[in-house]
Amino acid sequence: MVHHPSDNGDDKIAAPATDTIAAIATPPGRGGIGIVRISGALCGKLAESLLGRVPEPRSAVFCRFRGLDDEVIDEGIALYFPAPRSFTGEDVLELQGHGGPVVMDLLLARVLTTGVRLARPGEFSERAFLNGKLDLARAEAIADLIESDTAEAARLASRSLQGEFSRRIHDLVDRLVRLRMYVEAAIDFPEEEIDFLSDGKVSTHLHTIHEKLRHLQESAHVGRLLRDGMHLVIAGPPNAGKSSLLNVLAGRDSAIVTEVPGTTRDLLRESIQIDGMPLHVVDTAGLRESTDRIEREGIKRARDEIRRADRILWVFDDSVDPRHAAFERDKLPARIPVTFIRNKIDLTGTPAGRTETDQGVEIAMTAKTGDGVQALRRYLKESMRFHGLGEGEFIARRRHLDALSRAYKHLCRGQQQLQEQTAGELLAEDLRLAQSALSEITGEFTSEDLLEEIFSSFCIGK
Repeated sequence: MVHHPSDNGDDKIAAPATDTIAAIATPPGRGGIGIVRISGALCGKLAESLLGRVPEPRSAVFCRFRGLDDEVIDEGIALYFPAPRSFTGEDVLELQGHGGPVVMDLLLARVLTTGVRLARPGEFSERAFLNGKLDLARAEAIADLIESDTAEAARLASRSLQGEFSRRIHDLVDRLVRLRMYVEAAIDFPEEEIDFLSDGKVSTHLHTIHEKLRHLQESAHVGRLLRDGMHLVIAGPPNAGKSSLLNVLAGRDSAIVTEVPGTTRDLLRESIQIDGMPLHVVDTAGLRESTDRIEREGIKRARDEIRRADRILWVFDDSVDPRHAAFERDKLPARIPVTFIRNKIDLTGTPAGRTETDQGVEIAMTAKTGDGVQALRRYLKESMRFHGLGEGEFIARRRHLDALSRAYKHLCRGQQQLQEQTAGELLAEDLRLAQSALSEITGEFTSEDLLEEIFSSFCIGK
């Protein structure tokens, strides 16, 4: 059972489920095999009614699946996993029949006549979490493994499922707990005359935790981008070659390209991969003042998309104004990194490649011939801190990054309290808050609303 420590020191224990749930665990459509999964206390009774017996635990048994009138609905394999040695920690029964939608619906309808109810999305994984079979990060990794769009994302999701992410979180939490014990003991027992603020032990351990958390944030950043993909927005003035760049990156003529400024009016989206790195590339309308109603709406959408980007590719025409990038950076969101694309160098003779400028990184290239495109691809991989197969350690979600960021801020503030004010009580509180933020990732401390949001995104049957 998972405990949820509250702020007042009381422990809240998730209530065990008392009903039995069922769902079709295979994708909709026709296939060689279809699976109906049941979890809960009624599994034994259901097996007696449907199969005529309870199968031997953890053994594949051939059975006929019978309706209320004893007519055979289907035949196949039954698997029975008694509690607690099952995925959910409850009795689990799996019925593997023929994978037609009609026969699966008939079999599920028969199961639901025995007092079993239809499972909510993700409810099997939720029960596994509530019964202590999985922590929250590993439960989320199941959904991430199923939804993986690339082999690399699937590899990292598998590592998270095996507990790599959770292990590193638990290591940090254990270090925080030990440091909290030392700090709070020194505060509570001043008569022991432990000068914990000046003996170097606290600052040394705090620095170690700080560095480990920073490395964990970097790994999680890569894991999040490999899960969701980098949201890359191509922006710039009209006729700078934005749509041509989209076509080059996509490897096909996705966008219409003409010499007429303002050809692109709406957002064009492409999902691509660079050596296994997923990118969601968005081409936008050229940014300029316009009286055209349709173009103005396209520009508005472009600016909205820019604000949601992970990175902006600002494209400008080297043959028109090679200084264009220098006075555009202050018009873009300061928090979003920008890469400047000096396009159409085939018209100016500017050497292709990457340059560091006062404004940021600049890639000189031409979408027409492809010269310099490889430099852009290499830079995009570097900007994700991704270098190909074998990089990264686990999959991560935005909520994980948020929790890690809050924990990092609390550690930084605690370190500042120690150095500037020698305030042990304030340090102890920041250590507690950092621990709580990290515990949200594994589910040791979380709210019911968060659990509902997480598991509702799972597919039915998981």
